Amino acid sequence: MSAVTVEVKDDIAWVKIDNPPVNATSTAVRQGLLDAVAKAQGSRMAVLYGAGRTFIAGGDMSEFDQDPQAPHLPDVVQAIEDSETPFLAALHGSVLGGGLEIAMACAWRIAAPGTKFGLPEVNMGLIPGAGGTQRAPRLFGWDIAENMACDGKIYTAEALIPTGAIDLIAENPLDAARSFSADRPLAVSQRPALQIQHDWLVEKRATLTNKYRGQSSPLHNLTALSWAAHEFSVAQPKERAVHLKLRQSKESQALRHIFFAERKAAKPKHITLDRARNIETIAIVGGGLMGSGIAAACLTAGYRVSIIEQNADGAARATETVTSLLQGALKRGKIDQTTFQNCSEMFATCTDYSAAAQAELVIEAVFEDLTVKQQVMATLETVVAADTILATNTSYLDPQLIFENVSNPARCVGLHFFSPAHIMKLVEIVQLPASEPETLATAFAVSKRLKKTPVLSGICDGFIGNRILAAYRRAAEYLLADGALPLDIDNAMRQFGMAMGPFEAQDMSGLQIAQANRRRQDATRPAEERYVTISDQLCQLKRFGQKAGAGWYQYDTDNRRPKHDLLVDTIIFEYSAAQNISRRAFSPTEIQNLLLAAMANEGALIVEEGIAQSAGDIDVVKVHGYGFPRWRGGPMQAAKALGHTHIQNALTTLEESSPNSWRRARLFT
Repeated sequence: MSAVTVEVKDDIAWVKIDNPPVNATSTAVRQGLLDAVAKAQGSRMAVLYGAGRTFIAGGDMSEFDQDPQAPHLPDVVQAIEDSETPFLAALHGSVLGGGLEIAMACAWRIAAPGTKFGLPEVNMGLIPGAGGTQRAPRLFGWDIAENMACDGKIYTAEALIPTGAIDLIAENPLDAARSFSADRPLAVSQRPALQIQHDWLVEKRATLTNKYRGQSSPLHNLTALSWAAHEFSVAQPKERAVHLKLRQSKESQALRHIFFAERKAAKPKHITLDRARNIETIAIVGGGLMGSGIAAACLTAGYRVSIIEQNADGAARATETVTSLLQGALKRGKIDQTTFQNCSEMFATCTDYSAAAQAELVIEAVFEDLTVKQQVMATLETVVAADTILATNTSYLDPQLIFENVSNPARCVGLHFFSPAHIMKLVEIVQLPASEPETLATAFAVSKRLKKTPVLSGICDGFIGNRILAAYRRAAEYLLADGALPLDIDNAMRQFGMAMGPFEAQDMSGLQIAQANRRRQDATRPAEERYVTISDQLCQLKRFGQKAGAGWYQYDTDNRRPKHDLLVDTIIFEYSAAQNISRRAFSPTEIQNLLLAAMANEGALIVEEGIAQSAGDIDVVKVHGYGFPRWRGGPMQAAKALGHTHIQNALTTLEESSPNSWRRARLFT
């Protein structure tokens, strides 16, 4: 069946794109559209529409690593715009990327209510390549065009009506097209070049530079947009050349990698997702920040939620916290007033475990203490049904021990949310040896409904994310002892693209958390492994981070920005001297390579041991849970881009400076 068909009826050429699942602009679609332009000549009008659930939701990314094949999209788009028979785009679903470029080339646009428009190429490290950055400012204006191209913002048809770019919103765009009549406007590409304000351009560039921390595609998009101040015939070929060049960039390859890795992680091969149970009622044991965050996420997803707390004061605090989180979502426009009211009605707190009796899923989110968690499970056993799914939110503890006295362990699973749970997208779904496929499928289905990014993990200390974090922090503390300072390391990793460096992040979460994990690991830590006590010294001084006013940095009571603290420098210098270490300087690049090598090596070990299914899963975890720059694709993709030899050399440096402290993965031998 042809990807594009043309049927001439009642003096209208009906041009249908049928290239499931999203009508991507593949070679076949491009050729079909070019042929359709010729077939439509002589008709009063050509109506272009998409079959299925959407118009055109973008390009065919499977072609991006290949040489461009004719006909090229810019030529197809221009042919539609130049056609003697004017084209009307009947739009529904999503009109994205190349789809929007095609729609902008049409003489008119009729959209179904809620149709979404955007130029998301920036999310793949690209700029539009078929006139998107040149037509969008002429059609939508500078601000909307910049939001689309540089930030990947999606607009609804209703939001675009005031721009005049959408001629009509109709429940059935095809029916509306039959009777549509209007003077044919000047082709968008023929409209006069736009004037651009220099101050606007400077301000936008500064904002994007600060926001994207090293990602270059937003700035490339801004530059391309600025070319709309020149003639279209001059600017559009420049746009196309940059688009093709960026396809081969490491940034685009990394962003495409993580895009596909997310989709693969959400559908593990051995889990049949259609076996998931229908869950509507969830009970959460523990109403602290984590439990309340999970509750808020579940409520906004439409679940009925109960939080079980130890006493009335705890229940009252949980109610206050969840209400505050929902009010924040309302204020930010994440939910509307009706949803807020529904959430309030679907939520309850109590001090009686009997509230869990009607729940299909119970999530334990209490303090990270094995005995406490086991007591929770023992109590739940007395009230829930024999097949109620039981989940633990533990970050480090072995779920097998938490569930060891639970009957029917096939219904048990780890659901490791990340704080703040109502915002963070990552959920590590921890598979126990006894977890049955139906339990795992349900965990994935719940995650999807919560609009989270799920990744399957096996059992080890810290699972995927926290295990890599421990290796990252350990390598960073070795660097402290050997010659770097916290600010050196944090600045280097910020330059790398991390949201914050390891010591800033530890100050924010609290040094006592990492200290508690170290104490838990004391009994099993190999005697020959290097152990740096600087963090322990800070904890002894009650320097637990931001909340304490001091940690690796100093903090003012009214300002949480970290300030360099000479006392910390002194502690570090004295430690190095006591260990007879000759301190040396580390360049930002060396710091970045050493810490990347530590993360990638630990990730490779996790895959090697079968804890993670693939290197892509490692990358998804670190991007969504730990602030690893998305535009680098995750530590495994970043290590691949840096090169095998560079990673091997960095690992050798780590091993030589800290003997008996690293186990090298087979991938890097």
